[in-house]
Amino acid sequence: MSADSFFSDSGLRRGRLGTAHLVFFTVAASAPLTVLGGGVTTMFAVSGNVGAALGYVLLAAVLAVFATGYAAMSRYVANAGAFYAYIANGLGRAGGVAGSAVALAAYNAIQIGLYGLIGAILQEFFATKAGLDLAWWVWALLAWALVGLLGVLRIDLNATVLAVLLGLECVVVLIFDAVALTHPAADAVSYAGIDPSKLFTTGFGAVLAFTIASFTGFESGAIYSEEVKDPRRTVARATYIAVAFTGLFYAASAWALTVLTGPQNAAQASADAGPGVVFGALDQYAGAVVADIANVLFITSVLAALLSFHNGVARYLFALGREGVLPRFLGATSPRSGAPLAGSLVQSTLAVVVFMAFALADRDPIIDLFTWFSGAAAVGVVLLMTLTSAAVVGFFSGRRGPETLWQRVLAPVLGTVLLSVVLVVLLFNFDALLDPGTAAYLRWLLPAIPVLAGAVGLIWGFALKSARPQTYARIGRVAEDGLHEPGLHPSPDPARDRWVHAGQR
Repeated sequence: MSADSFFSDSGLRRGRLGTAHLVFFTVAASAPLTVLGGGVTTMFAVSGNVGAALGYVLLAAVLAVFATGYAAMSRYVANAGAFYAYIANGLGRAGGVAGSAVALAAYNAIQIGLYGLIGAILQEFFATKAGLDLAWWVWALLAWALVGLLGVLRIDLNATVLAVLLGLECVVVLIFDAVALTHPAADAVSYAGIDPSKLFTTGFGAVLAFTIASFTGFESGAIYSEEVKDPRRTVARATYIAVAFTGLFYAASAWALTVLTGPQNAAQASADAGPGVVFGALDQYAGAVVADIANVLFITSVLAALLSFHNGVARYLFALGREGVLPRFLGATSPRSGAPLAGSLVQSTLAVVVFMAFALADRDPIIDLFTWFSGAAAVGVVLLMTLTSAAVVGFFSGRRGPETLWQRVLAPVLGTVLLSVVLVVLLFNFDALLDPGTAAYLRWLLPAIPVLAGAVGLIWGFALKSARPQTYARIGRVAEDGLHEPGLHPSPDPARDRWVHAGQR
């Protein structure tokens, strides 16, 4: 059987995804049930901040400002490398390569870290329910095989799987919210958990750090921009929906937890029981069957996030391989499914090597693998969004179009400033994301990983400029001119084309 039967250079399949598909990918990446069971409870336990629920609303507002410019630019940039292409066309091609390195470091980190989480969850679940006590890495390998298989299949099939899992997750979260609000502590619903004066107190930095981690993945819609039905509108719509949904959904659920436990008891209850606060309440008030289903969906929630981040990394590798920034074999796709086959296989290989190295070193799958890597990923994603917001300003500078001043300049500038503040707060409070027993040097080494990756990418970008100018010239090429490449956008907008060409003359 020839290699051509496995690999193709025909590119990604166009027109397979709509707005709903992208919403499934972006929201599934942040894993709602995982955020409630793991992120929210840990946030209360670590920060002790009674008003932490409003942290989700605050950060959603910041991300909505960012999304304004991001969505405006998405109408002109269709590239599976997403932020890589945005930064290349706004801050320069070498900057784009730096951005791609940050993205690869961040998304690989969170994806690989999740194998530690799902391995530990499956280990405990099957030991408790079936008496089957296997090492966490055995379960991680099974999850790895399933994600690797789905990663090389049709992208719309992936979206269907995520849609089912996400829908069931949300139902369980809503059941918990209903249980909490109908069984309040002291028989009275307290609104202290959504009192703004309670948020900006001790532990605010830790709250911001955890909410950032919870939103990781919301921005991934642009990764699929070459596969959507309407590139000029779909990414923007999906991003706005994802920001609004996750911000309000997580805030409501975090507040519901304070109602259940009592605002002043939320931190201690979360520290004592962790996810048991959620699943214990479901068992007590909704029944053992609902609690068992919720535990299963907790597992599939992590699986959905694994699949979403795997697809994102594979498409970044595809874009970089197609344009010659990385080895060209990475630009190969499956002739049957149109999936970025080479990128998917490379990501799977990297993931199994890293998490098995942690297993051989006898490191804890959650305290070490998951916590370390998710913290580094949070820093990388915020850095990436900050650079992208600045790139929007550069992209629209001197370019005429229908966008308002708010979309072209004001929102991107404000977004850059706000995200820079968030990044600084995250760095100063990074230790809040780590176990207290973590070695001191890791508190600066882990957040340095995406920064160092960006520096290496910048050097490589300038090296390409000198050594391979033709490759350098192709970096981010499907930004404005790419809108007119055959097959990329099957339904061009004649009115848009006229003023673009007029602006170029």
